[in-house]
Amino acid sequence: MTDAGAPGPAVPEPAVPEPSGVDLARVALRAAKEQAKARGAAAQQKKQARRGGGLRSGARADGRDPLPLGAAINRLITERGWETPAAVGGVMGRWPQIVGEDLAKHCVPLRYDEDPEERVLTVQCDSTAWATQLRLLAPRLVARLNEDLGQGTVRVIKVLGPGGPRRGYGGPLRAPGSTGPGDTYG
Repeated sequence: MTDAGAPGPAVPEPAVPEPSGVDLARVALRAAKEQAKARGAAAQQKKQARRGGGLRSGARADGRDPLPLGAAINRLITERGWETPAAVGGVMGRWPQIVGEDLAKHCVPLRYDEDPEERVLTVQCDSTAWATQLRLLAPRLVARLNEDLGQGTVRVIKVLGPGGPRRGYGGPLRAPGSTGPGDTYG
C-alpha cells in the first residue's frame, strides 16, 4: 500500500520557452491597442454626456425609433403575455357578431377566468328561458369561440340567470316562505 501523501517520483514539467523579441513586441502591441480602445470609448462617453444624451437616432431604423400606435400595442401585448386576455376582450366587444343578434340582446358576457385549469367564460342572461337556450347552445358556442381564439382558450361557458331583486329580510308585502318571483328571476 502506498501513502497518498507521500511524494512519488518527480515528473519533469515541460519547459516553456521564453518569449522572444518578436513575441514580446506582439504582446506589447496588443496591450497598447486595448488601452487605446478603452481610452477612445471613455472619451466618446464623455463627449456624449456633454452633449446631453446617449445614442442618437440615425438614418437606419433601430429599437429607439417611434412606432405606430397599433404596432406599439401589439408589441406590448406580446412582451407581457397578454395575448389570450386581449383576444377574449375582443370577443366581448364582438359578442353580437359571434353569437348572433337575437342571443346578444338577451345574454351578455361578464368575465373570463383565464386560469389554465378553468378557462371559463361567464355569461348572464336576462331571463331563465334565454339562460336555458344558451345552456343548450353552449357546446357549439365553445367550439365557435375556440375557432376564433385558438384551441382550448374557452373550456366551459357558465350561464347565469337573471339577477333578481335583492333578497334581504323581506318587506311588509312579502309572503312567509316566499323566495321571490319564480320564472323571471329564478
